[in-house]
Amino acid sequence: MPLPLHAVSRLPAPGDNVAIATRRIEAGEVLAFTDAPRALPHTVLEGHRFAVAAIAPGASLLSWGLPFARALRPIVPGDYVSNHAMLEGLAVRRLDGAALPTEPNFEDCLEHFRLEEAAIRPAPPVPRSNPARTFSGYRRPGRRGIGTRNTIVIVGTSSRTASFARQLTARLQTLARVHPTIDGIVAIAHTEGGGSGEPNNTLEVLRALAGFLVHPNVGAVLAVDYGVEPITNARLRDFMHTHGYPLDDVPHAFLSLDRGLAAGLAEGERLVRAWLPTVAALRRTEEPLSGLRIALQCGGSDALSGVSGNPLAGALVHEAIRHGAAGVLTETDESMGAEAYLLKNVRDLDTARAFIGTLDRFREKLSWHGLTPESNPSAGNRFRGLYNIALKSLGAVHKKDPRTRLDTIIDYAQPLREFADPGFTFMNGPGNDLEGIAGQVAAGCNLILFVTGNGSITNFPFVPTLKITTTTRRHQLLIHEMDINAGRYLDGEAMESVAADAFELLVATVSGRRSRGEHAGHSQVSIWRNWRQTDTSQLAALRDRVAPDGLPLAITPLARNISALSAAREFSEGAASSAPSLENNPAAATKRSPPLLPAPLLTLFRTAQGRFATERIGLILPTSLCSTQIARLAAERLNAKQLGRTTGISRFVGFTHTEGCGFGGETMYHLLHRTYRGYLTHPNVAAALLLEHGCEKVPNDVIRHHLAEAGVSTAQFGWASVQLDGGIDQALGNVERWFEEKLAALPAAQPAQTGLGALSLGLLTAAPVTAATARALAAITHAIVDGGGSVLVAESDPLLAHATYRAAVLGALAPHATLAYGEPLSRPGLHVVASETDHWVENLTGLGGCGAHLALTIVNDHAQQGHPMLPVIQAAEPHQRGRVAAADVDVFLSGDAVADEATLTLLIIAAAQQDRTPVANAQGFVDFQLTRGLLGLTT
Repeated sequence: MPLPLHAVSRLPAPGDNVAIATRRIEAGEVLAFTDAPRALPHTVLEGHRFAVAAIAPGASLLSWGLPFARALRPIVPGDYVSNHAMLEGLAVRRLDGAALPTEPNFEDCLEHFRLEEAAIRPAPPVPRSNPARTFSGYRRPGRRGIGTRNTIVIVGTSSRTASFARQLTARLQTLARVHPTIDGIVAIAHTEGGGSGEPNNTLEVLRALAGFLVHPNVGAVLAVDYGVEPITNARLRDFMHTHGYPLDDVPHAFLSLDRGLAAGLAEGERLVRAWLPTVAALRRTEEPLSGLRIALQCGGSDALSGVSGNPLAGALVHEAIRHGAAGVLTETDESMGAEAYLLKNVRDLDTARAFIGTLDRFREKLSWHGLTPESNPSAGNRFRGLYNIALKSLGAVHKKDPRTRLDTIIDYAQPLREFADPGFTFMNGPGNDLEGIAGQVAAGCNLILFVTGNGSITNFPFVPTLKITTTTRRHQLLIHEMDINAGRYLDGEAMESVAADAFELLVATVSGRRSRGEHAGHSQVSIWRNWRQTDTSQLAALRDRVAPDGLPLAITPLARNISALSAAREFSEGAASSAPSLENNPAAATKRSPPLLPAPLLTLFRTAQGRFATERIGLILPTSLCSTQIARLAAERLNAKQLGRTTGISRFVGFTHTEGCGFGGETMYHLLHRTYRGYLTHPNVAAALLLEHGCEKVPNDVIRHHLAEAGVSTAQFGWASVQLDGGIDQALGNVERWFEEKLAALPAAQPAQTGLGALSLGLLTAAPVTAATARALAAITHAIVDGGGSVLVAESDPLLAHATYRAAVLGALAPHATLAYGEPLSRPGLHVVASETDHWVENLTGLGGCGAHLALTIVNDHAQQGHPMLPVIQAAEPHQRGRVAAADVDVFLSGDAVADEATLTLLIIAAAQQDRTPVANAQGFVDFQLTRGLLGLTT
């Protein structure tokens, strides 16, 4: 008996010529089409589309009554519809014997929308409910609005103070727990504003930070900087006063770390303790629902998002607007191809023009980086049936109910309070959901509705998120992470009934009921990341760049009479009396005294691959931003259990970063794959597991494919998935079980005697150094490279432009990139890494991917953040005394090149042998961030 179409599929709109499979349909299954029963020639995966009517070559494929593609050849009912990108993406997936097409039968067709101004008819506003409903919220003074939560927020004003914000927040958690009327003390740690020059996203960052500081969910806020970054507290405060942000209506303080990290932590704690009685005394009161500002977001979308989840979110916001609330939709590139739907119900012609202008400017920014809107869909999107941007957009825009009028257009993070009645608002913003959410929150949103087909676990630190799943099957799989099951509609319930239940949960949540994400206790923040190009003038040259060849630079013979080893030995014996003593330097405290350097110089570990390791680490590598917090939790849990100590595992590390999804550009894909490979095969990594979120652009299956292509055995690694494993707890359990099994079979670490030439050292300087320091660094470079080791320097590092260093190391040779960012080195020697960034943490991250065991750095103005896996030695030059806190660095140099070389060599040896932990690592002031490079862009 043929199956009726409605039993296995959905038509988004009457008249569509393709349907969406609601389950996997096997090749050979017979369906009852309008003309006749037909057996499907191919397997159709859940969420993928198949034809329900004949489509002629050149004709449009339709969903929601709108075109998303053009047929390449005749398509008959039952045919699996596919494009090249989808088939290419499925080719690397494990699909349990699915019989798939071998050739595409449609091509993408995203036509540039032209606004027919004469056709625009001003629409009436949404009728208001009388009486309007209320909720229990926090009424803030002045123009700040009504809060749904009551939090104390620690903001790192730029990326340079991100780890400080996290450290202070962790230190204060016991205070938060004893005040039940405070919903939390949370950190805003982000990636922006901490480079060396003026970023192109300055306005976006300032608006976002300003919006965070005065947000109605914030009971008190502390902003922290060093005072020397491109974006500082002073600049932020001036911006807020100039643009009328009600800063005086919120308890706040601006703290600059001019007395060191320890003093900063103490002062930060003092300020927060002083606020606690005031913030804890606040109570909820009955407030009109018009105080709600609701962010509409989606992430990990699937083909059914536009059928169940997004329409449900749209219905909830429509009902809220009836009570005077506002809704904010964003993701500009995920509106391209669906303009006609959004403009069917619009306030007026000016609003329509503003909307189209926003899309045009976004499209222009894409072009500067050689991108198109098709750069947006992720591998997870395509795997779940969203083949191209037009199809993704057609579903995404249904977060606006067709009954709801498009009222207002705003820029990223522009305050909603500038409008008396913003209604349904479109905010310019990227498709990257975390970066979009940051802008919506900064605009004033105090609730987030997040629709997810795959099961994204995204949460924001101080605004509750209600996560809406699109199918009952996925909801049950992730029952502990998801809040609302829109799959009930697909199961046969009326949308009105599902929406009514969900609206009651919405009101309860804004009145204080904790969401699933709040119970889980993890969150992420990412502000719209900087973009490097401002026009197309450099595009051709950037595309034509030749990849580095991996061959080290030839270095000139060392022109002096004393080697690094003999200098270190003489210094350790007291011969270099003018150098500062490590024992007398408060920033150079050691676990035990470093050795006096008799040959052999170092005791390291020999790896199974014949390389040397300075320690043995268990690595949990998150493939995207949404799994980073779970990787961190996994590492913390494994470290608490001291797993692997008997086999020599010193610790577990889980990176936190903002990449892996929501970006565009082929160069970024290559960067991620090689950097991930670099860390997975790093000599210090004894066991590694990849943790995917499940819907990112570089999921486990894709990484597995690229590793195999690079000749790396994938069987040696563990693989876990937050979504496919069934949620956070299940993924954490799988991670732990894999490491238990892996480490049980791991041979014990074997110490080996060797010299400095066994090391790979990263060199990084924050500013031009003195000639004496350059000579010391040149001598250390020679000592390692001449001994057969490697020294890695970022291409953007000012050390490479220093005449003294270049003369001593390179002679007349001009430095050029020999390794790509994050590319694992295959030949030892002096390497210049094509960093494409001047950001300290991004450069450290790249050096680690290239294989650096540790890093030696010269800081300027203040200590810098270290690396979570690499020991990072920080030295400051003599003239920095009084500017750089002694307790925050490992040593102050003397200005004598020979003595300083000896001092630094001792520190390198002590760190490499784990005799001493550098200050930044010991104190936990570390960060990890991948660069976007010169052509990477948020999409």
